[in-house]
Amino acid sequence: MASQRKTPAAIGIFPGFIESSLPTKVARPPSGPLWVHEIKHDGYRLMVRRDGLRVRCFTRNGHDWADRFPAIVDAALRITAASFLIDGEVVIAREDGTPDFHALRSQRRGSEAVLYAFDLLEHDGNDLRRLPLIERKWRLFKLIGKAQRRAIRYNEHLTGDGPTKFEHVCLLVSVRGEVESSESFVIQ
Repeated sequence: MASQRKTPAAIGIFPGFIESSLPTKVARPPSGPLWVHEIKHDGYRLMVRRDGLRVRCFTRNGHDWADRFPAIVDAALRITAASFLIDGEVVIAREDGTPDFHALRSQRRGSEAVLYAFDLLEHDGNDLRRLPLIERKWRLFKLIGKAQRRAIRYNEHLTGDGPTKFEHVCLLVSVRGEVESSESFVIQ
């Protein structure tokens, strides 16, 4: 009789909810070649957990909001994988593409929500948390692809000198009139 091999997810090594690592505000962006810089969207932190046909959308406090974000659940079910845990930020955008935080708070507009995914913590029973972030981001990109019409999208990152990237982001955002101080830039 052949033994059935259980995946780590099946035996509970990957619980449904894993507390997320939160970004830290800093006075100046770090510099050096090992830093990865990401734009902080004006949304909610959300971890999308899929186990087979079950999808849960965990807030940073562990609440399952899958019922609030049906488009994200549908997109998660379309990803070719038995299981995964994707970390990201959920946003509802205005017609001009800028985030609308107040719309996100409305439970009636959840079908418009998009998850900007920036990390992959588990994939098909494999715990990826010990891998370098850049490796996890590459695996995430391969998993979800570049499709911009889906409710789960890859969140691009920037490499290089942090202070220079910060200056450019501040110039871009100040032209739009949305940032009053450098505290709005968060490095994850």
